[in-house]
Amino acid sequence: MAALRYAGLDDTDSEDELPPGWEERTTKDGWVYYANHTEEKTQWEHPKTGKRKRVAGDLPYGWEQETDENGQVFFVDHINKRTTYLDPRLAFTVDDNPTKPTTRQRYDGSTTAMEILQGRDFTGKVVLVTGANSGIGFETAKSFALHGAHVILACRNMSRASEAVSRILEEWHKAKVEAMTLDLAVLRSVQHFAEAFKAKNVPLHILVCNAGTFALPWSLTKDGLETTFQVNHLGHFYLVQLLQDVLCRSAPARVIVVSSESHRFTDINDSSGKLDLSRLSLSSSDYWAMLAYNRSKLCNILFSNELHRLLSPRGVTSNALHPGNMMFSAIHRNSWVYKLLFTLARPFTKSMVSTGVPTPNVDPVPVPGVVLLRNVELTSPFYTSLKTKHIAKGPTTSALTWKINRA
Repeated sequence: MAALRYAGLDDTDSEDELPPGWEERTTKDGWVYYANHTEEKTQWEHPKTGKRKRVAGDLPYGWEQETDENGQVFFVDHINKRTTYLDPRLAFTVDDNPTKPTTRQRYDGSTTAMEILQGRDFTGKVVLVTGANSGIGFETAKSFALHGAHVILACRNMSRASEAVSRILEEWHKAKVEAMTLDLAVLRSVQHFAEAFKAKNVPLHILVCNAGTFALPWSLTKDGLETTFQVNHLGHFYLVQLLQDVLCRSAPARVIVVSSESHRFTDINDSSGKLDLSRLSLSSSDYWAMLAYNRSKLCNILFSNELHRLLSPRGVTSNALHPGNMMFSAIHRNSWVYKLLFTLARPFTKSMVSTGVPTPNVDPVPVPGVVLLRNVELTSPFYTSLKTKHIAKGPTTSALTWKINRA
């Protein structure tokens, strides 16, 4: 009280301030009650306002609710390694009969994934993220794992994937997270992954097609296809085909395809407007790394369009998103030219790490992706800020590309 008196805050007319001798507590299911230590009694109504309240949302990231041997609820802060009987959500209580908000909740470029997912409980949900050992994929996987989801990191490099799993478990030892081998550059690996996943006999509620490559020199995969095209697009297409029955049985479910606005700077139709197959898997003479990347991102959107059209009646929606131009990642690592350009641009980009270590206080994943993933029942096929090229909006090209990919 001395500190409050010194600050001039000892005498306040706030209607929510409790009279001397009173304490605010919460029940296990989130209702607020008031204990009077002088008279040794409890009541549901606030002693001054007469209102009944409850806490809003779930516990903050890193907190867990437990019950002691006397049946009293207490709270564990795993981040700061401390316990308290004071519910951390008491600062965000709401009246028993709250009025409906008049404005829509909005997010902007400074909003973190943890802030967007705050209050969401993904316990019982199974989330699969490709390319999840680093960058955007890792932060996406971590965010869902820390909110209760069973998360599977599908990665080519199992050593790095295991390290990623360990980093998540260091933040919350009860996180349900595991790694599985998936090399999108080898279609047989995709098939083996799908078989191993199905053998687990678990549902699949969210599939994030995040893995990708950029600025590679021209090369062919073991399947005889240009590498950028297969890794960024065809490998994911095949994966979804193999897991389609699991997604449908798990409905409502969602597929998220990480595309890019750079898809607008290319085309896969010839001068007559017909689909040109030679533009999908480029030959060495026609190859340019940026062109291959842009076309693979256009194929991502065409794929997402058709997938949404075919599966949305069965409860599986598909969304394509642009992760943001101002997001710094390591996708450019294959080219010293792009590495130099990205390094020069880094002071103007958002970073996913702080002093080399990912933290929940930086932007863990592009906002479009988290907003889409926050509610599995979302039905719109696109994230609306993705300015799609005209060809990417037409059902004809989407359907034709789908048939060619299946062939």
